[in-house]
Amino acid sequence: MISISTCWNSRRHSDGYAMIRELLEMGFDTVEISHGLPITLLPGLRRATEEKIVAISGVHNFCPSPVEVLVDAPDCYEFTSHRSCERERALKLTRQSLQTAHDLGGSYLVLHMGRVPMRATTPNLEALMREGKIHSRAFVKQKLESITRREKLAGSAYRRAIAVLEELSDEASKYGVQLAVESRSHFEQVPSEREMVSLQEHFGENPAIGYWHDFGHVQRRANIGYCDHFQWLKSMQPYLIGCHLHDVQWPHRDHFVPGTASGGVAFDRLMPLVDPEMPVVWELSSRMKKKVITAELEKWKAGVGY
Repeated sequence: MISISTCWNSRRHSDGYAMIRELLEMGFDTVEISHGLPITLLPGLRRATEEKIVAISGVHNFCPSPVEVLVDAPDCYEFTSHRSCERERALKLTRQSLQTAHDLGGSYLVLHMGRVPMRATTPNLEALMREGKIHSRAFVKQKLESITRREKLAGSAYRRAIAVLEELSDEASKYGVQLAVESRSHFEQVPSEREMVSLQEHFGENPAIGYWHDFGHVQRRANIGYCDHFQWLKSMQPYLIGCHLHDVQWPHRDHFVPGTASGGVAFDRLMPLVDPEMPVVWELSSRMKKKVITAELEKWKAGVGY
């Protein structure tokens, strides 16, 4: 099931119905409602679903966007924060997102869980990669130091992530919406690969919680050397709910149209690991040109896109 995220065009529209019409005219019939969506677009969205001109695959937290946040900022409130007020705000907004998903007929809610309280090192490593220094002493030193520091600090963040999923799972079940824990792009973010496995095993008997594979995020981590993309996706198949699909221009520029970035994602090798009935959502930068999207979509629909 090929879907497209409204992150591509929501900021260009003042009416949710018109936003959906643009995506339908491009050849999509299923849409994911993304974070950053202004609440003013919801009436038009509801009209589109009531008229059954579009199917909503799911929703990305937080949706609608918090009224006090004036930019698209899905990590503005974190479940892993040491501030209880921030965690409570994140929970309240997530409950609103669950309601949004239920009302629009979505089957999942994509979640960012937060981050470990440490200095971000991923941008430094990616900068060294751009300079061709991936095998340099400086790169290896910074990578090892970040791994060591994260191991020391990650425990509380991981436990808070587990606690919030336990708190939300009953509500998600009531709404018929799965909580999809997304793979992240930065090493400081939660969960890491090891934490994701532990988290999914912890909720292994809970159908309300599963794994959301972001191809671009995982490719960025694979480029740094934190995982093997193929082996990681294969190992997570039992927990997989769906995917965000976008390409990566080496080493870290992401959200390109699938199949259009040099040195990008090996979709031909990876896509056979994904059940074709699962939601596969094109999550694209607003900079991507409509003619490029429609041309590639035709290829993917014809089965020659990868």
